Amino acid sequence: MEVGIVGLPNVGKSTLFNAITNAGVLAANYPFATIEPNVGVVPIPDPRLETIQKFIKTQKVVPAVLRIVDIAGIVKGASEGEGLGNKFLSNIREVDAILHVVRCFENTSSLEIAHFEGSVDPIRDIETIETELMLADLQTVEASLQKSERAARGGDKEAIARTSVLKKLSAVLAEGRPARGVIGQLTDPEEIKIARTLGMLSGKKVLYVANVSEEDLGGTGPLASLVRKRAKEEGMEVVPVCAKIESELATLEPAERAELLAAYDMKEPALAVLVRAAYRLLGLQSFYTAGEKEIRAWTIPQGATAPQAAGVIHTDFERGFIRAEIYGVDDLVALGSEKAIREAGKLRVEGKGYVMHDADVCHFLFNV
Repeated sequence: MEVGIVGLPNVGKSTLFNAITNAGVLAANYPFATIEPNVGVVPIPDPRLETIQKFIKTQKVVPAVLRIVDIAGIVKGASEGEGLGNKFLSNIREVDAILHVVRCFENTSSLEIAHFEGSVDPIRDIETIETELMLADLQTVEASLQKSERAARGGDKEAIARTSVLKKLSAVLAEGRPARGVIGQLTDPEEIKIARTLGMLSGKKVLYVANVSEEDLGGTGPLASLVRKRAKEEGMEVVPVCAKIESELATLEPAERAELLAAYDMKEPALAVLVRAAYRLLGLQSFYTAGEKEIRAWTIPQGATAPQAAGVIHTDFERGFIRAEIYGVDDLVALGSEKAIREAGKLRVEGKGYVMHDADVCHFLFNV
């Protein structure tokens, strides 16, 4: 799964991408890879891995990772092909969620890059992109609806369900409301399945990234507050990030980075907070396996069962699943070792119906 960084030109989108895909920003010993010019694979900052390592000595630590795409900037008229509109729309269609970067600071000198629109207005910027996504979706829906209606008249059950979904989407989009309002309210399994295949741009989950100034790191200033209000109304989350500081942090050695963080009274780079928020946005969580060879974080969807989690490690583990032995990181901290956890009766034995919890430490037993 992957998230796409979206924003108008000159709001700090690519600056954030370049900083976020620098391994040193997140954790000095974790690798990252750029697999295409605009795609990065970054580690999920996870202090629990370090906690486990204190009690279980290992040869290496492997974090969970997230794919992040730096999507071409959008301008008004992108849905009609203006600027790099077609590229923007095709790239965003492929990602699972959106990190929407919004500029929330004014220029303080003539040396800074001017806003693309000539003035700073985060709500206008949000609405520009949202409108282009909805217009593109409306074109997609209208192009599909007539064909679907013809098939539905012939009694095709899938076409009937598809027509129902398309009509609901058409009505909402025509009113200037995003597709996610409809998709989130669907209850029929067939309609939910169909909605997923339509690739609605405005149906994707959004995390707002408020690019703030050095004087407003908490994102409580007037401009960032407007974004917070908008996000609250939409049921979204906001992460304030100062791209200028994060870019500087990305170039520093660990000791110098620690000094700069302390100077700004920051516990960690804001981008670490952002990556974890993006991970949650996708509905993901981590579980761990721990041993002498490696301690590894594995990624699973929230709600995954123990056999499904085992299958992430190897398909044979899911096929031949017998049971899972599970404990929590807190148990390891309290008792000091897996042996002590077992002796204290804290090692849980879970079967096929167990729904995984975030931060479970697991041993899977299987037979194939």
